[in-house]
Amino acid sequence: MKIAVVILNWNGKKFLQQFLPDVIGFNSADSEIIVADNASTDDSVEYLKKSFPSVRIILNKDNSGFAKGYNDALKEVNAQYYVLLNSDVEVTPMWLEPVIRLMDADSSIAACQPKIKAFHNKELFEYAGAAGGFIDKYGYPFCRGRILEALEADNGQYDDVREIFWATGACMFVRAAHFREVNGFDEDFFAHMEEIDLCWRMKNRGHKVMYCPDSHVYHVGGGTLNKTSPKKTYLNFRNNLILICKNHPKKYFLSKLFIRMVLDGIAGIKFLLSGQFEHFLAILKAHKSFYSTFSKTWNKRKLLQKAIKVYATTGVYRHSIISDFYLRGKRKFSEIDLKERFHK
Repeated sequence: MKIAVVILNWNGKKFLQQFLPDVIGFNSADSEIIVADNASTDDSVEYLKKSFPSVRIILNKDNSGFAKGYNDALKEVNAQYYVLLNSDVEVTPMWLEPVIRLMDADSSIAACQPKIKAFHNKELFEYAGAAGGFIDKYGYPFCRGRILEALEADNGQYDDVREIFWATGACMFVRAAHFREVNGFDEDFFAHMEEIDLCWRMKNRGHKVMYCPDSHVYHVGGGTLNKTSPKKTYLNFRNNLILICKNHPKKYFLSKLFIRMVLDGIAGIKFLLSGQFEHFLAILKAHKSFYSTFSKTWNKRKLLQKAIKVYATTGVYRHSIISDFYLRGKRKFSEIDLKERFHK
């Protein structure tokens, strides 16, 4: 098949019941639907076998997270394009065709995402991807349509095809050859920001990551790990430090990493003063984990630096999205999208 739609599942029977019928119903003739199960302890697999016999099932040996779960499953998938789809995503008619058409027209496109909107409020963009991902100079990710926790309503303001910095793992179209070229996801991430790391590495190889507004889907979000979970705080802070350490260009690298650590400290104090002690501890734990594995991350950086063809700059915001949000009151991407503030 040309396209493999691969859904990674872990104890997500309720989402498979709710959303898989539309994935099948709106499926393209030249695509295969696969569910890769991360050793679920519910009856997801039995349900799939009984209710959707046409769906191919790949059984992973254990629940090793998003990154390794997909890496293991995709070794068994032969397709030109992988479509990595969260189990809690509602697809729409003709959701595949516009993105594939865009990628077919330009072989330099390694990955692409559709417009991601909120399932529970379909007028709003959704946190995990919105209208395409960007990153600021200190490594903070944000999106068109979502800056930190502030979500915009979709009024067609981001209906242009545009090169972005990262595509969301909630619904990521990725060219299989480029995925294999960079050895897939970094499994040390486990979950969260592994897609940003993947896109950064592919962009440093000279490939593009795009946003296609002609396709749109609706994402529930937090289906596996709620955004208020201290574990999610831990993974986000730890993985963000790994992300920067691995991929940031040599220029000003150490100074920006140091500033980022200071900003993490400020975030920790904010959690502490607001009574969120578990999240404060999660940041401490994240930094401890980063320091303890620093040599491993540094060795990855040295290997990646040798493979860089061009430092990725498209979609990199040359200012601080944190200061824009908290000090300047910027809540919308359109308020900070000044041409002189973005690398071309």
